[in-house]
Amino acid sequence: MFYVSEIEDYIRVEPRLFGLPTIEAVEQQLKEIYADYYDKELGKVVSVVEVLEVGDGILIPGDAAAYYNSTFKLLVWKPELQELVYGMVFEITNFGAFINLGVMRGMIHISQTMEDYVNFSKSNTLIGKSTKRSLKKGDLCLARIVAISHKTEEPKIGLTMRQPGLGKLEWIKEDRLKEQREAVKVAKAEKSSGGKKKK
Repeated sequence: MFYVSEIEDYIRVEPRLFGLPTIEAVEQQLKEIYADYYDKELGKVVSVVEVLEVGDGILIPGDAAAYYNSTFKLLVWKPELQELVYGMVFEITNFGAFINLGVMRGMIHISQTMEDYVNFSKSNTLIGKSTKRSLKKGDLCLARIVAISHKTEEPKIGLTMRQPGLGKLEWIKEDRLKEQREAVKVAKAEKSSGGKKKK
């Protein structure tokens, strides 16, 4: 889930940024600090939104940098269990698929790709045995986060598409059309049986 977090912290501004106005120097330093930053509590930093306030600088003997007590806003994405996520398949393996979620990446085990027995084909595609549905690189999907592991530097995100309304976007569209056709059939059947009872 995306959040805007307001943070107050001392920011170490390197000497090479001293020529800039202080607020710009702090903002530039923040962008470098949070360029590829992930924290279990905070989440994955997407961008520095705004520097709200910069206090007086402090110099520490032996360090050429200046430290500014600053208040700033960050746009972050923190993965949450049961969250729905859109993504694009960027790799297919014999054990599942890796999905680019934009901010991070997730992994979907082969058994969680669809409600079917799934085979890995030589063309790097996952294919359902009875449905013949296929999942390949570049497919857009809607999935649910079912596991988050923080044992590595960036979390490992486990996904599923084995729930109604999830899967490759084409599958979701096909399922909705099928449901609509079934609903129309049922309505017609009820209408015609209702008309016979009146006679």
